[in-house]
Amino acid sequence: MASDSKRPLPKGELFFTPGATGVRKAVEQRSAVPMTYLFTQVPRWVAPAALVILLLAGFAVANPLGGVAVLPVIVFVGWLAYLSWPSLGVAGKLLRVAMLTFLVLLVATRFGAL
Repeated sequence: MASDSKRPLPKGELFFTPGATGVRKAVEQRSAVPMTYLFTQVPRWVAPAALVILLLAGFAVANPLGGVAVLPVIVFVGWLAYLSWPSLGVAGKLLRVAMLTFLVLLVATRFGAL
């Protein structure tokens, strides 16, 4: 990939949560490099396409392999939910909790726990 075709970093005032300490600060700092790489160096369609393919595989395959396919989706959605949590309103927080609950229940059904 040519250096002139790279997307610039998004504009904003702060990259990290102001005043973050402990676990939040560590997660934000450790995920800064992969997040920057994912959102600036990889084509925009790769992450959503991969997540949709994995989720569809989780719906289509009714055995533990379907559950394994959904696990990266849970990790990605949980990671984004955790990073965006401080800036969300009540509706946004409820939506993320509902989505993660749905995905966990999907995985549980594929593994035969429900």
